[in-house]
Amino acid sequence: MTNFHISLGSEVADALRDGRPVVALESTIVSHGLPRPDNLRVAREIEQAVRDAGAVPATIGMLAGELRVGLDDAQLTRLATVDGVSKLSVRDLAPAAATGADGATTVAATSAVAAAAGIGVFATGGLGGVHREATQTFDESADLVTLARTPIAVVCAGVKSILDVGATLERLETLGVGVVGYRTRRFPGFYLTDAGFDLDWSVESPEQVADVLAARAAHGVHHGGLVVANPLPADEQLDPALHDRTLTEGLAALAREGITGKAVTPFLLSHFHAATEGASLTVNVRIILRNADLAARIAVAAAARRTAGTA
Repeated sequence: MTNFHISLGSEVADALRDGRPVVALESTIVSHGLPRPDNLRVAREIEQAVRDAGAVPATIGMLAGELRVGLDDAQLTRLATVDGVSKLSVRDLAPAAATGADGATTVAATSAVAAAAGIGVFATGGLGGVHREATQTFDESADLVTLARTPIAVVCAGVKSILDVGATLERLETLGVGVVGYRTRRFPGFYLTDAGFDLDWSVESPEQVADVLAARAAHGVHHGGLVVANPLPADEQLDPALHDRTLTEGLAALAREGITGKAVTPFLLSHFHAATEGASLTVNVRIILRNADLAARIAVAAAARRTAGTA
């Protein structure tokens, strides 16, 4: 009989045992989010950004049905280079394990697995959310409801601007997911610094985020996630005019080709890459590297706070 436990990489296991800072990383950006061969190079750069800021990276994925927290380089290479890697949300984890699949974890699955392993901070690019036309399709990312019940801090550049950003913020409020801007009171839109919506709360430092997490744990009242929205500087965002034009063209192509469901996001991201001649990919990489750095600094601050509390 196959043992379906979650396996920890040795470095991650040692760090968790010793109370050192660990940052969870998703694997869908490796297998589905970035083109080859850039995907493997960027995946390694993301892990290095976490290390450079003082934390241990824990990229999460599934190899031959084994759910792994902390992929080694050979395992990371496998998910980046082989065909047929499944995209796994939380509901897919058990069937994928039972059938011996190779799989890359989404934001939802990565959050859930990281929390189960005892990791409290996760870095990603952009959060999933409510899709446009959701009033007809009911298409909403599982990221939102998963964060409603998962006590993890997710550092992201807001939600992807291809989504309905306003509706996503409303759903996060309804679901009780905390949202704070990092040094901003405006919600970012992934490629864009400002998606056009105000935030109730902002934090100014990794230490302040660590204080928020400590308060949540001490209160014992709120058991959901915390979204730390980390916008790109305005001079590093995708040109807004180019963004808007590309998005309009992409949405028209979606309707024309009848693309729906899970295929929408990868189609639009691919369209952005082609239509902007790679500019969106450059911005995408910049986003995840910045978020990995901030998440690591938050994890370091949280670990220091725990150590000080037990001293």
